[in-house]
Amino acid sequence: MTCADRLTTQAYFDGEVDAVSAAEIERHVAQCADCGALLEELEQTRAAIRNIAYQGAPPALRARILRSIDEEAGAGASRSKPLPWRTRPFWFGACGGAAGAAMAATLAWYILSPAIGNPLLDDLMAAHVRSLMPSHLIDVVSTDQHTVKPWFAGHADVSPVVADFAPQGYPLVGGRADYFAHQRSAVVVYQHGPHVINVFSWAGNRRQVPADTTRNGYRMMFWQVGDLNYCAVSDTGWDELSALVQLLQQSSVRDKRASN
Repeated sequence: MTCADRLTTQAYFDGEVDAVSAAEIERHVAQCADCGALLEELEQTRAAIRNIAYQGAPPALRARILRSIDEEAGAGASRSKPLPWRTRPFWFGACGGAAGAAMAATLAWYILSPAIGNPLLDDLMAAHVRSLMPSHLIDVVSTDQHTVKPWFAGHADVSPVVADFAPQGYPLVGGRADYFAHQRSAVVVYQHGPHVINVFSWAGNRRQVPADTTRNGYRMMFWQVGDLNYCAVSDTGWDELSALVQLLQQSSVRDKRASN
């Protein structure tokens, strides 16, 4: 028999569930052979796709992928029902029909996306997901910016902007230190409704930060302030994430004026 939670398990694999739901799904998968096998097959499929991406697609395959994307875009304009791969494991029938086009589009995303193989994005994504595990989110727990900001002095290589935006719906939760890009970065943690927002900061090297992107259901928004690079990561919407970034940028301006 097929488990009724297979679609939920696939949503978990795609990073489309919150931390609480993820924990419940993990407990279910540990006891369900059907969903456990589904996760394993999804991992194998993703690994195969990534292998194609890293090695590069042959010209003929690349042309077929782009052609399939064009065909899928044309069909999508008149489609009123969900695609078949939305309601069953997506590798079934992947060699033909709409599912084939969907798989081709997935392959194209991995092959053509400039984010693939970017160590910075990989590190940020891993650090964000790791922080959502029990006891990994916060090192210094405080809603007081005058407590959180000084804490970074002895624990991180940078001193980020820290402010509490509780009146605007983004209360400060605390902070922690993390290690990536060969340095001790600072992470300021905010809460927005049920969503956790990690704001990473690290020393810049005069290189442009990556473009805003989405990975595994998490949105990543980048910006620079002076010699510091920032990235806000969360599963909240783009508008909500952008609103916090604007508040942080405005706070940075005020801090700079105050220091001058």
